Amino acid sequence: MAANATSFTSQLASVTYGAAINVPVQIDYIVDVLSHASGWTIVFTLLALAVAYDQINYVLQKGSIVGPTWKMPFIGPFLQSVNPKFEEYHAKWKSGELSCVSVFHKFVVIASTRDMSRKVFNSPSFVKPCVVDAAHKLLGADNWVFLDGKAHVDFRKGLNGLFTRKALEVYLPGQEEVYRRYFDKFLDITKQAGGKPVPFMPEFREVITAVSCRTFVGHYISDEAVKKIADDYYLITAALELVNFPIILPFTKTWRGKKAADMVMAEFAKCAAKSKVRMAAGGEMTCIMDAWVLNMVESQKWREAEANGTTEGMEKPNPLLREFTNYEIAQTVFTFLFASQDATSSAATWLFQIMAQRPDVLDRVREENLKVRNGNVHMDLDMEQLESLTYTRAVVRELLRYRPPVLMVPYVVKKAFPITDTYTAPKGSMVIPTTYMALRDPEVYENPDMFDPERYYSGDAEVKGAKNYLVFGTGPHYCLGQQYAQLNLALFIGKASILMDWVHHATPDSEKIKVFATIFPMDDCPLTFTERKQ
Repeated sequence: MAANATSFTSQLASVTYGAAINVPVQIDYIVDVLSHASGWTIVFTLLALAVAYDQINYVLQKGSIVGPTWKMPFIGPFLQSVNPKFEEYHAKWKSGELSCVSVFHKFVVIASTRDMSRKVFNSPSFVKPCVVDAAHKLLGADNWVFLDGKAHVDFRKGLNGLFTRKALEVYLPGQEEVYRRYFDKFLDITKQAGGKPVPFMPEFREVITAVSCRTFVGHYISDEAVKKIADDYYLITAALELVNFPIILPFTKTWRGKKAADMVMAEFAKCAAKSKVRMAAGGEMTCIMDAWVLNMVESQKWREAEANGTTEGMEKPNPLLREFTNYEIAQTVFTFLFASQDATSSAATWLFQIMAQRPDVLDRVREENLKVRNGNVHMDLDMEQLESLTYTRAVVRELLRYRPPVLMVPYVVKKAFPITDTYTAPKGSMVIPTTYMALRDPEVYENPDMFDPERYYSGDAEVKGAKNYLVFGTGPHYCLGQQYAQLNLALFIGKASILMDWVHHATPDSEKIKVFATIFPMDDCPLTFTERKQ
């Protein structure tokens, strides 16, 4: 029997593994190669595998939508994102209703059409705002803007009252004061330059910072601190690139931006402490911070009265707020500055450039503002008068369509998002709706590439373009301050029109668009200002 037995001993059995172990030929080959490979060979092999994984992962995430067939290993178009060009964004939007890129670890889906953008804005169960990666580090990961679902809705309810018509009227005197002071500065800049044109974009950024600070925190903050914030806020904007390194490295843009953000937060926390003392003592409300703190004070009084059973004759605050810490108040008010600063600076810069180019528009704005003031150029406006500036407000409305400050609004995908019947955005990816293409839709806006306030003054753009006007977003995260922003800009250009004349000194770059968080003229808008003779 032993003589007839068949032997099944593996051909590969050897002392390498022990006589009793049978090893497949493929594994033995790999082990043999690795055992004789140099360290560099192993490194390059691992690198090749990582590159292959990166490419395969990108192709699988890309699916059927428009995008590069392959990505540059690991970094993707990172170098382009460091120096973004409007023309490259525009080409991407025109390439398809959905397109994609992949930068470092982040896969990005771009929604270009009105309907695709609206779908993203209105899908809170699938996506939530993420701004950009660096924003969590600068604004704080616990910031209310990153809240989702019921937590976001509840927090937002406590802020809605800060932007009502009644509240906005309280803020007007502070805005008028800032504009008067800065108009004198504009005139002085031109005088100091000997009448030669000066790029005014930095000055518009400063005046918008100043008017925002006075609106948000009133006179709790010093002029010196406002100037410091205006100067340093540029560093915060520079840190908020669409794609950035995942950690903050010393002496980088994000590092400088974080230091500037911490400084602003500290200043606003001091303002919150002062507002609490003043509002508790029955002080008059003068700014957004006061309005919010006053609601907290009244909410606390209601709770105390309710606990004592003596609420008769009292009106229950709606909503009933808890007391927020100075840090929480500072952090929230900082998000208002974050949301308004760059966008309003962009709009103001383009407004002054375009109105200088269109004297017919400037003359009509000036005429309307003189009329509402009964010829008194130094008269301050109340809310009813400001709202009556229908042509001036149409100019602002059209400017925001023609040169939308916010081109894109980043969202993060919370769970697989079937954005179309044929494509699902993967969990963890970023999906970015754009506003630009909806605002240039020729089927909605006749001659969309022309600046024409008449479409909002006597035309039908307001009704016809209701779904296209995505300047302030839509859905549960639409901009709280949209009325404030538009009225503030109307006040700015209306007051400027009756107090000053200005000339735009065009350059070959005047109509080119620079992308710096928002959009600005490439030459930073060279202007000269002179006092208007009455």
